[in-house]
Amino acid sequence: MIVIRLVDSKRWRIVEVELGHNHPVSPEIKRFYKSHKKMVLAAKKAQQPEQVAEVHTIKLYRTAHVDNGCFGNSNEDERESTRNPIDKPKHLELKEGDAHAVYNYFCRMKLTNPNFFYLMDLDDDGRLRNVFWADARSRVAYSYFYDTVAIDSTSLVNKYEIPLISFVGVNHHGQSVLLGCGFIGNETVEYLIWILNAWLSCMLGPLPQVILTDQSKPMKTAVSEVFKGARHCYCMWYIMQRVPEKLGGLKGYESIRRQLNKAVYESLKISDFETSWADMIKLNGLEDNKWLHSLYEERQRWVPVYLKDTFFLGMIPIQENEALSPFFDGYVHKHTSFKEFVDKYDLALQRKHLREAMADLESRKSSLLLKTKCNFELQLSKVYTKDIFNKFQLEVEGMYSCFNTRQVNVNGPIITYVVKERVEVEGNDKEVRNYTILYETTQMDIRCICGLFNLKGYLCRHVLCVLNYNGVEEVPSRYILPRWSKDYKSNYPLNLGSSSVVSSNPVHWYNHLYSRAIQVAEGGAQSQEQYKVALQELGELFNKLGLAEKNSV
Repeated sequence: MIVIRLVDSKRWRIVEVELGHNHPVSPEIKRFYKSHKKMVLAAKKAQQPEQVAEVHTIKLYRTAHVDNGCFGNSNEDERESTRNPIDKPKHLELKEGDAHAVYNYFCRMKLTNPNFFYLMDLDDDGRLRNVFWADARSRVAYSYFYDTVAIDSTSLVNKYEIPLISFVGVNHHGQSVLLGCGFIGNETVEYLIWILNAWLSCMLGPLPQVILTDQSKPMKTAVSEVFKGARHCYCMWYIMQRVPEKLGGLKGYESIRRQLNKAVYESLKISDFETSWADMIKLNGLEDNKWLHSLYEERQRWVPVYLKDTFFLGMIPIQENEALSPFFDGYVHKHTSFKEFVDKYDLALQRKHLREAMADLESRKSSLLLKTKCNFELQLSKVYTKDIFNKFQLEVEGMYSCFNTRQVNVNGPIITYVVKERVEVEGNDKEVRNYTILYETTQMDIRCICGLFNLKGYLCRHVLCVLNYNGVEEVPSRYILPRWSKDYKSNYPLNLGSSSVVSSNPVHWYNHLYSRAIQVAEGGAQSQEQYKVALQELGELFNKLGLAEKNSV
């Protein structure tokens, strides 16, 4: 083993040399060695000179799970009928220059950033089947934002040239944050399990509590195998985006669309949804529609009325006019090649990181504009980041569209209230809706039938009305999530699973140092005097660590 470090653009330094093997050596596993693969590939190339293929000679690991014919994707009926698993290649279809571009990028990142992580999966012929990677920022971000994770397979759904899968969380501003990504050679259970395990193998901290994916049988099986304790849900936005494609050719489509939207977005009770759905099916003669039947069979995974006990942090839309965008939206299109994506990857992340940094600065420096005299608004203007506060502020303003808060039942410490609200419906008309709130007075536990707190992560206008009705002047602390606070990263300790002091894992060291460095950066940015102090101390630290020759402060 040889460890080398890039000193500058033209020089390398040998850091460590280990002449002995650092892994078991056995003739039975000789086919995994780089030298053996080169000989095998050379022999095959001599036998088939007409084939030109780029092949890497590194094999990290493969899953032992074998898929028994479970092919397809989110549009199960369509994809399983149009895709022939025999004809579908079981490796990445790379063009000339793609493989070298991807592999060279990984090598460059690994040398300049030891905490860059990647895995490659090759078949017995040396062809690249799957690849996964995560940079240091993504690995640290997971330690903070691991609770709810979306697995974005937009490129697979839309059959892009690159079969990209992205792992995405949401940060303290409510912005999407990348937690790793990869390319998958075939959309089978085996390959999906490989990439899910690859992702988990490089992340520190607890497993996600909620996994969001597109509707897909292979993905459903893979998630249940890898994330045994997580709640697996389908992203409603992806499903509703397919309504024109799936139902657009039906007679009375506009009426069907309105009835579907009403059932999905406006149902406050499960019985409301069941009734609205049944009416839609019966009135339009849709009993034999396979797509709607499949959606109904799995309604508990995607319809909001069934998911009010699940913590989504705003990662699913709950209103018809809400939209979601893939993390790499604007950087990837249908014909983007592997090489082009690698070139754009850093640019995309730099812009996302800049956006987060600007949001951090605005949240710390800006004096947030108050629009009411409500104390709830004043209280959380001092706590929430600017973006989250703006969303909560809409709920405070929405209190003025609510009226007639009244107590309807008392059962020991649990009091039931009903709040009326005028809401806009299609065509700018307004209707009055009743919202039921349960208030447990001893523990200050309060829940609204709209479920906004679990779906978005902050209290709704109906709950605020009940608290105000009872003379409560501040939002109870249990309903102020630390992950939305301005100082979340600097104040919240990383959950690393073990002490970062006694751990021998360099990734633990990195994450711990990274969290401390954030505190230094935030403190140094408070004033010009503190900035100079921080800069001087960092300069001395660079000298002590021998980093001065590689970096200029």
